Amino acid sequence: MGTSGSVAGSSPDVEYEVLCDDVGPFLRRYALDDTGALVPVDADLDGAPYTVTGTVTRCAPPSAEVNPVLDGTLQRQTGVGTVTIPAGARSVTLIVYSGNPTAAIGGGTAVTVAAGSSLTWAVDRGGPEGESLQDAYVFTGIAGSDFLVSSVREV
Repeated sequence: MGTSGSVAGSSPDVEYEVLCDDVGPFLRRYALDDTGALVPVDADLDGAPYTVTGTVTRCAPPSAEVNPVLDGTLQRQTGVGTVTIPAGARSVTLIVYSGNPTAAIGGGTAVTVAAGSSLTWAVDRGGPEGESLQDAYVFTGIAGSDFLVSSVREV
């Protein structure tokens, strides 16, 4: 609980505590009235009056962020061949050095990618409730192609 002290002749001591009910966190202020009786007053976290709903408990500490284990792949394809990145990756990058390979996403129509191109698809948040790329990526080289594909996914 946080405390705000007082000096003789000024307002009485007031203590605050963040508690939780069935809705979420709220602020409870404890003060002594003129007779010395303890008077609790509830407010939302912005200070507006609050009515408790359900059971009041001490709030659980926030859960620590889980750092997921990541696995990366890197494959260089020269000439004819295919590199497939299955759905569920957090990022996929294609760098084309020469030739005109194609890229197809999620079984869609393959599109030619020009030499000198660099393309990346990515999500910024992973973890148990995080994001991932929902489609598979297929990169196909033809004679004269030279390209690099990298990916990262949670394991």
